[in-house]
Amino acid sequence: MTAHTFDPSILRAYDIRGILEETLGPADAMAIGRAFGTIVRRAGGHTVNVGYDGRHSSPDLADHVTQGLASTGITVQQIGLGPTPMLYYSVYELAADGGIMVTGSHNPPNHNGFKFMLDRKGFFGDDIQALGQLAAAGDFDRGAGNVVNVDVADRYVDRLVHEADLPTDITAVWDPGNGAAGAVLQRLTDRLPGRHVLINDVVDGDFPNHHPDPTIPENLEQLRTTAKKEKADIGLAFDGDGDRIGVIDSSGRIVWGDQLLALLARDVLSANPGATIIGDVKCSVALFDEVRRLGGKPIMWAAGHSLVKSKMAETGALLAGEMSAHIFFADTFYGFDDGLYAAVRTLQLVHRSGRSIGDLLDDLPEYLNTPELRFNCPESRKFDIAAEVAARMRGTDADVVDIDGVRVTTDDGWWLLRASNTQAVLVARIEARDQAGLDRLKTQLFSELTASGVEPPPI
Repeated sequence: MTAHTFDPSILRAYDIRGILEETLGPADAMAIGRAFGTIVRRAGGHTVNVGYDGRHSSPDLADHVTQGLASTGITVQQIGLGPTPMLYYSVYELAADGGIMVTGSHNPPNHNGFKFMLDRKGFFGDDIQALGQLAAAGDFDRGAGNVVNVDVADRYVDRLVHEADLPTDITAVWDPGNGAAGAVLQRLTDRLPGRHVLINDVVDGDFPNHHPDPTIPENLEQLRTTAKKEKADIGLAFDGDGDRIGVIDSSGRIVWGDQLLALLARDVLSANPGATIIGDVKCSVALFDEVRRLGGKPIMWAAGHSLVKSKMAETGALLAGEMSAHIFFADTFYGFDDGLYAAVRTLQLVHRSGRSIGDLLDDLPEYLNTPELRFNCPESRKFDIAAEVAARMRGTDADVVDIDGVRVTTDDGWWLLRASNTQAVLVARIEARDQAGLDRLKTQLFSELTASGVEPPPI
């Protein structure tokens, strides 16, 4: 088989992602299948599941990756159109040795990519670089695999509602943003008690109504409008491949990812006293304080869904989440990020508490914080700058955490500076108890950036 060299920009930290007809195409998908099939075979495996999202390019890319897998002797089980967590679920349900999801997640329509599972574990970082090296060497196994179609959608929905203890008197509006979650959403809501209103549930790779990223407030405007019109108790939104969730209360307030995690911790810790719960470095101090208050053990960890899943497996954590609203349950679920399952658990939390999601949100302390701040920075310098800042801050009275960039905590609050894994930028966030503290922390952060030769933008 012919060796294949990928555009190096598509081999990312957590997945493979590129721009169609520029850095990614069918030949890349074929090579990905050959390389991953070879890796699975050499690990003793024989079966790989393949699924795809609703982008126009996804069926063709899925077909080519399937051909590549089969050419190495792998049996491919085609799961078809659906959210990424349905593909993850199928690896467990069908006892496959690996999985590939063709998805561009929340990126623009002309982007696409691949997420992986190997033996029910994450496949990322050095694994993806090794896949690229294997392809460049043309070191592929050869064989005559076969391809079968397997419909797991009903089984997946059965699993989502399996243990659900849900309210019968709730009105919920659901918005998958024309993304892949729409492929199963009607089946799910048909199984749930209460009144459920679906918008943008027709899968459409053009995303005609809004961009499918529920962490951006403007993408929730249509959900807010519909929820107000329907007098809904809660609104639920999802990203393009359904592994992230967005939540609003009856007044349209956003429940951010770290806030939702803090609320869900109540349910998990009430059934599992003392359990470990993980939040990423972007999360508010309110999350970690709430987990301690509830008797749990909080762990702060690096951002990135693959890194969080691996840390959960290492520590035995029963719940984890990121500011980006990937939520992972391992108490009665599998430990992977599933926006639809997180939605069911959120409805369950509301039912068991006997209170609205807005009332629960009011219980959490309020802090002032900035949106995500982004600073242009040369690719060759971005990781070095975060390390330089961490080294200087260790010489101060501040508490310094450097597991993912540098998070600096003072009496005023905290700030985070980390390098983007996907762009030539540094990313920052600041949180404080009051405006004066926020201003002092911003001054400190900007001073550190300047000391490393980065020009902070005026904000």
